[in-house]
Amino acid sequence: MRPQNISTILEQEYLSVAEGHHTPVMLWGPPGVGKSQLVLQVGERHQVEVIDIRLSQMEPSDLRGIPFRQGSAVEWAIPALLPDLQRHGEQGILFLDEITSAPPSVSAAAYQLILDRRLGDYRVPAGWAIVAAGNRQGDRGVTYTMPAPLANRFSHFEVDVHVDDWVAWAYQHGIDAGLIAFLRFRPELLFSFDPSHNPVAFPSPRSWEFAHRALQKYRQHQALLLQTLQACVGAVAAIELKAFIDNLDNLPDIDAILRGEEVAIPTAIDLQYAVAAALVGRAIAAKGRADAEQIDNAILNFATLLPQQEMGVMLVFDLHRAIGQQLFALPGFAPWAGTVADMMLHG
Repeated sequence: MRPQNISTILEQEYLSVAEGHHTPVMLWGPPGVGKSQLVLQVGERHQVEVIDIRLSQMEPSDLRGIPFRQGSAVEWAIPALLPDLQRHGEQGILFLDEITSAPPSVSAAAYQLILDRRLGDYRVPAGWAIVAAGNRQGDRGVTYTMPAPLANRFSHFEVDVHVDDWVAWAYQHGIDAGLIAFLRFRPELLFSFDPSHNPVAFPSPRSWEFAHRALQKYRQHQALLLQTLQACVGAVAAIELKAFIDNLDNLPDIDAILRGEEVAIPTAIDLQYAVAAALVGRAIAAKGRADAEQIDNAILNFATLLPQQEMGVMLVFDLHRAIGQQLFALPGFAPWAGTVADMMLHG
């Protein structure tokens, strides 16, 4: 299931806690596809705490607590990492990550926490949602089979990658426009993992974020740039990205496009993707400024000039996700829509 839909499901599960309809969610997927990010984003939207417990790093006593003598009986000290009304608030998300990598002794300690929302004398606060995540057994990670009684308590969703969802996230988080353009041009490289080869570095949404950081740090150190990109996403993807980035010197004048001036459109498809990504990035940077409408309208006008209508549709699609509904009120929207009406209707 694509991340956008997973995000909606997590949102509804969080909201349903108050109505008594919450079902714990289990997210399955290979490493690096953004499972943890999806959970954290729900917490950020609602400004509630997300307690991230990495079960693969736990001992059974980390969850159950440590026993101590109380008179003639033995009590258990409740671990401070578990959700607490006073420390963490009435609402939040308990996120049990790497649950399939936890040894059986630890996952057994988590059973009661998930199944009954309690562990000994401890109870999960009523306003807290429970989400878990883990890798599949074919993903070359350390994994254990989830016991049927535990699996039957979750609703299960497999997280796929989708370039449109990643691009929307990337624009929101200031990812390098050249990198966004590259993955628009080569979307199959957003995630490429062959567990039979057990690669150390491979393309994934997580590792492309690392590549973005490498571009910011090493773009002026050309002798090191390729090696640092390879360290993030592997040799093949890094070579392609480096060649793409080097070719960006041939881009037309982006400022001239935004001024509404006539600019020669590059014939190379990779450069058209790069221009589109640069324009959307400029629209995001202009949000709230006095010249924002003029810039957005100039981008719409440029979209009508692209020789391939599909490229123009992609540009406007990304622009809409960047600036929202105000796109439809721009003077240039109706003329652009008219140029693509036949393609949208007849496919």
